[in-house]
Amino acid sequence: MTSTPWPRPEARRECASGEGAGVLDLTGVDLTTEVVRTARLVLRPFRPDDVDAVFRACQDAESRRWLASLPEPYTRADAEEFVTGVAVRGRAEGRDLHCAVEADGELVGSCGVHHLQGGTRLGPEVGYWTAPWARGRGHAAEAARGLADWALAHGASRVHLFADVRNAASQAVAVRAGFVREGVVRSCLAYQDGSRADAVLFGRVREG
Repeated sequence: MTSTPWPRPEARRECASGEGAGVLDLTGVDLTTEVVRTARLVLRPFRPDDVDAVFRACQDAESRRWLASLPEPYTRADAEEFVTGVAVRGRAEGRDLHCAVEADGELVGSCGVHHLQGGTRLGPEVGYWTAPWARGRGHAAEAARGLADWALAHGASRVHLFADVRNAASQAVAVRAGFVREGVVRSCLAYQDGSRADAVLFGRVREG
């Protein structure tokens, strides 16, 4: 992902359409060090020592099937660029909150909330994946709920996520995380092999 660098991570940012949809108020929040905690998880900045776990997780065929932007083949250099480059820049530039998902001191996945500077009527976008050695424990839903709660608590009017129409597991995660199915967006996802797929749009809105 690329974007014009945001001058500082502590600022008020439009979160949706600019039509009274609300603002994401990150005054006093340093995104470079921001940590979100849930009942069982620590959603923290990536560290250089996460590279090996990210590389290992992304060798999994099921993960590669659904992560549309994942390079093929996925090398250790790709993992290093994500952990020490993409994730760090996204936070520093105020665009994205990429998080390593940690449970009991172990990396069990990745999650993020994106489009923090606005530019979308749908609000910030949540994404997630779970390492193959940690599936079936509810970590993805807990992480997605935690990040959605974080964005809504900071003033977002709504948050959203997309899941491939064929990816029943990801859709189930979205529902468990409190998102509501809002419709299908046709030809929304672009995969590395040049194919495109429809996606289910899920959303959560701020109450009150």
